Amino acid sequence: MRIVFAGTPEFARVALAALHADGFEIPLVLTQPDRPAGRGMKLQASPVKQFALENGWPVAQPRSLRLDGKYPEDAAAAREALLAARPDAMVVAAYGLILPQWVLDLPRLGCLNIHASLLPRWRGAAPIHRAIEAGDQKTGVTIMQMDAGLDTGDMLVEECLAIGEDSTAQLHDRLAEQGGRLIVETLRQAEAGRLQPRPQPAEGITYAHKIEKSEAPIDWTLPATAIARRLRAFDPFPGATTQLGGETLKCWAGRVLPGACGLPPGTVLAADAAGLAVATGDGVLLLTELQRAGGKRLPAAAVLAGFAIQPGQVLG
Repeated sequence: MRIVFAGTPEFARVALAALHADGFEIPLVLTQPDRPAGRGMKLQASPVKQFALENGWPVAQPRSLRLDGKYPEDAAAAREALLAARPDAMVVAAYGLILPQWVLDLPRLGCLNIHASLLPRWRGAAPIHRAIEAGDQKTGVTIMQMDAGLDTGDMLVEECLAIGEDSTAQLHDRLAEQGGRLIVETLRQAEAGRLQPRPQPAEGITYAHKIEKSEAPIDWTLPATAIARRLRAFDPFPGATTQLGGETLKCWAGRVLPGACGLPPGTVLAADAAGLAVATGDGVLLLTELQRAGGKRLPAAAVLAGFAIQPGQVLG
């Protein structure tokens, strides 16, 4: 079976590697244009592009696939490449571009999307982060037959995954592996004609809006449980932050301490070997992993050893 793959980040690379390992033919890979990254802001290829080049596969990086859009030359070149690839199916995972109808109609078996949520919950750009932030007890992967809507297509395969006390990065890796395994199984079922598409439920629709840098500052008036979830949801990007004495501290990990506290939210209760205990709008949060500006993320005790924080100070 000939598979055109469209994806960009590490989540997608894992799925592409699974398809390759299972013997699928990959005549073309689509990925986002190279972006500036790192301290030097040099152009950097996506994880998907790097993997494709390592395996000698043709790569296309159109800025748009809309033939009537802002970059019609890019779209026309991509169309020629797709027609030449003669795909049986197109697999899409965190690609980052909207697929117009001409793309959806081109492969014999259509376009299949690997989506990291249990649809229709958390349609959109950041399903892993938003599931953690909301305190969901479970998530999973849905393999979906794509249509013109935003994650609205029929479901082909769905599998649950419990959310434990994972950071976003850990949950991301587990979901990526799950997605790679499920897309291989789904394509084999499609090849055998055994797929039974199911419309998504009309109830329970939520949208996972893109994570923004502006969400990083901690609102200490929130309950400790909500802040602890945001620490996990925003790891590694954008990281949760707080201010103390004009310095920005990144707060990477924490846990809720039992008991109540009558002090104003943001008040430091203790700064010791256990970490930095802070009053919140409801309860106490113990920060256990911190990072000073220009420094590394470290256990809170290591940071506090060189950064005098006193009980009674207020984080902002």
